[in-house]
Amino acid sequence: MTAPAYGLVCLTVGPEVRFRTITLTNYRKLSPGEREAKLLDLYADNIVRVRRAAEFCAARGIRLYRLSSSLFPMFDLEDDDTGRAVLDHLAGPMREAGQAFEDAGIRVLMHPEQFIVLNSVRPEVRAASARAIAAHADTLDRFGFPRSTWNLLLLHGGKGGRAAELAAIIPDLPDSARLRLGLENDERAYGPQDLLPVCGATGVPLVFDAHHHVVREKLPNQEDPSVREWVLKARATWQPPEWQVVHLSNGIDGPQDRRHSHLITDFPSAYRDVPWIEVEAKGKEEAVAGLMGRGAVPPEQP
Repeated sequence: MTAPAYGLVCLTVGPEVRFRTITLTNYRKLSPGEREAKLLDLYADNIVRVRRAAEFCAARGIRLYRLSSSLFPMFDLEDDDTGRAVLDHLAGPMREAGQAFEDAGIRVLMHPEQFIVLNSVRPEVRAASARAIAAHADTLDRFGFPRSTWNLLLLHGGKGGRAAELAAIIPDLPDSARLRLGLENDERAYGPQDLLPVCGATGVPLVFDAHHHVVREKLPNQEDPSVREWVLKARATWQPPEWQVVHLSNGIDGPQDRRHSHLITDFPSAYRDVPWIEVEAKGKEEAVAGLMGRGAVPPEQP
């Protein structure tokens, strides 16, 4: 059986893939001219680092990469267009960085932070979330990545008990976000059974996370039969099915530990035929290398 493509998530343990940032507090202290100069320096440097990430992955045969969602701080501010103007100025280098992934045959995804809650009960949170998801989608556009779930823009379900509201919001998202959108089950608010109807109603694929599922349902381990059931149900939401992505992680102190371990030691047999696997481990490239080094294909279920 062919081994899956394993994905590196954002950074490396080593110094090779790292990004710069600035806090909102420090940014607000700057004059308009200082803000522009600061963001120009920071954004340009992070674009160079993105290109290095493509080179890092290509050199190691890594064919899946999660782009950091914090590359361009202040880009989605409601009252300040400085970030957008700076990125307009950097259009050429951004396209070149995106093309480096395309040329190397590396699939690129993005998973924005948890504060994006499209179905919040608070209107101001919904508005801020819509701005943020649109800004992330715009970032993918500027890198030149196609508007499809090949270049996934992944979210959790958001506010618990509001799946119907989430399903109603998704069709109104801008195409740049909607056509890339995927949903992932989490450990508390939304199990896969809660998101599957949303995916069916909106055409959005489900990214299944076995670790989250085991923790939420208090299952003994990732060999529980329901893990395979959800791998297959999630696959049915992907068009084409060969684009299916799942998340792989282990708990530090066992299956119920929410914290991610440094390396992957337990590989669920339910993932035996999944083509694309993002590796969520503290060891980052070390965990990916460990899986690739042993040609990791999970065993057949008994």
